[in-house]
Amino acid sequence: MPNKIEVLNIKKSFGSLGTIENVSVSLEKNKFVSILGPSGCGKSTLFDIISGLEKPDRGDIIIDGINCIGKTGKVSYMHQKDLLLPWKTILDNACISLQVKGLRIRQARDKAGTYFNLFGLSGFESYYPNQLSGGMKQRAALLRTYLFSDDIMLLDEPFGGLDAITRRSMQLWLLGLLKNFKSSILFITHSVDEAIFLSDRIYLFSKRPAIVKATFDINIQRPRDYKTFTSAHFNEIKEKIINLLQVE
Repeated sequence: MPNKIEVLNIKKSFGSLGTIENVSVSLEKNKFVSILGPSGCGKSTLFDIISGLEKPDRGDIIIDGINCIGKTGKVSYMHQKDLLLPWKTILDNACISLQVKGLRIRQARDKAGTYFNLFGLSGFESYYPNQLSGGMKQRAALLRTYLFSDDIMLLDEPFGGLDAITRRSMQLWLLGLLKNFKSSILFITHSVDEAIFLSDRIYLFSKRPAIVKATFDINIQRPRDYKTFTSAHFNEIKEKIINLLQVE
């Protein structure tokens, strides 16, 4: 399948601090790819470069066949924090992405509202962020991200701030949601279990300055459920990743 994103030989430093040394990753159409690695190894910096918020010292970012170094608006980008505006309702928070793209508020509300049921938010349109649980806030933030660009989404630890039970529930929910869409997703996580469970491929980063230490193609049958976490193949991959992480 054609690649939606090709990251080619990216290097990035901030002054004397080397962050990314020589990183190449790819995201195929309709695939879920995770970047896994220690804290501070440059994963979020790479997302900033892909999204056009930062420029690399060297290398190329190819999105749909076009070099997009320093160009914003080509992908949607969701951070770990939901970044919902507290003074806006959940519906109007979701509408922000559509307004940025030029829709009037009424048009944006009509379009965003059609997705609330799919995202498990039906009935919460007029609620404010402080009235929602952590999991519900992340669903709202993911909807806003999806509405900006349903084609390519960068998700930077979207479930990292949730408790273990809610996080597992959100992982299952996300896999169920993706059955309805044709999105290509690049995902950052510190969780080995999460990476294996969600992904078609995992890029394992080294400590800073990051290189790609290993690549794992996850050939676990879909759909996946709670039993996946205890399967022999799952735990075989997990052991290999943990052993590599412990080497550093």
